[in-house]
Amino acid sequence: MFEKLKEIICNYVEVDPADIKPESRFIDDLGFNSYDFMSLLGELEETFDIQVDEQEVMKLHTVEDAVNYLETLKK
Repeated sequence: MFEKLKEIICNYVEVDPADIKPESRFIDDLGFNSYDFMSLLGELEETFDIQVDEQEVMKLHTVEDAVNYLETLKK
């Protein structure tokens, strides 16, 4: 899940995949803006066939947060 998420992140921001760590923060470390982040969420919904909860995604600050959240939705 982490590797796939790294691939998708690189579609939205110019960052080397090797620089994306579980503790990387979307806004502070990876350079996401709110539009990029919402677009990323839409792609995640399509890619993983899930429906994200808008209240829950506001709690996602790091890549690890997103991986953990996606894993709970896939169960």
